[in-house]
Amino acid sequence: MSRQEIATETEDLLAYEEDGVAVITLNRPQARNAMSGDMNAALASTLEYAESAASVRAIVVTGAGGAFCAGGDVKGMAAAGAGGAGPTLDERIYAQRLNQRNTAGRMYMMPKPVLASLPGPAAGAGLALALAADLRIMADTAFITSAFARVGFSGDYGGSFFLSNLVGSGKAKEIYFLSDRVSAEECLRLGIANQVVTAAELESATMALARRLASGPPVAYRYMKENFNRAAMGGDVIECLDLEATHHVHAGLTEDHREAAKAFVEKREPVFNGR
Repeated sequence: MSRQEIATETEDLLAYEEDGVAVITLNRPQARNAMSGDMNAALASTLEYAESAASVRAIVVTGAGGAFCAGGDVKGMAAAGAGGAGPTLDERIYAQRLNQRNTAGRMYMMPKPVLASLPGPAAGAGLALALAADLRIMADTAFITSAFARVGFSGDYGGSFFLSNLVGSGKAKEIYFLSDRVSAEECLRLGIANQVVTAAELESATMALARRLASGPPVAYRYMKENFNRAAMGGDVIECLDLEATHHVHAGLTEDHREAAKAFVEKREPVFNGR
């Protein structure tokens, strides 16, 4: 499949689709890809498209200009705070909830593999976005930091949930309370990063992994992701066992399973069609 641009209606977010992969790039390099209103709205709509498009089987979220995402635009917040009357407290909370659900929440819940590719720092809400992905690949020069404590925030975009499930509550609290930098190598040791490569190799390694995911079994991936999410969200052992049994039997009835079994016998790679 040739590359097809995905319209985002803003230069703050760029996206294209190729070989079954939707590549979404946060694009405010002058601000280390700090979030803007336009970026967040475009990210929400682009993720919605990627989730629903049958041609998209894996999603990559990355950042332009050597950074992943610096989180919220603190300078913009300061300027807004100095302005006149704005939305009410309830309106702001509701808008924030919608935004979080439609971005980090959609990345976590959508039934397709999502890969975060970190060419550089991921901080604050940008860290939470990276944690919302299923897998993370980092340049060896990249790092993460919660940064929230340094600017008097408690954290948003689900980072406390995602990080606790990756490293445990105690380590997650340490990363949030102290706001220290955590290197790519330490992220790999902690299980936050799945791969660490050189900065020069990051794009090719990301796309190789994304294409591998895109060529995998979509139905099985969907069930796997739901199984893991149910466990992370507090499902008890019987609930998780029963859900796995239901999904496993359903997967065994798919054309993809029959194709994979045939390919195994014929000693070739299977071709999955998501049926």
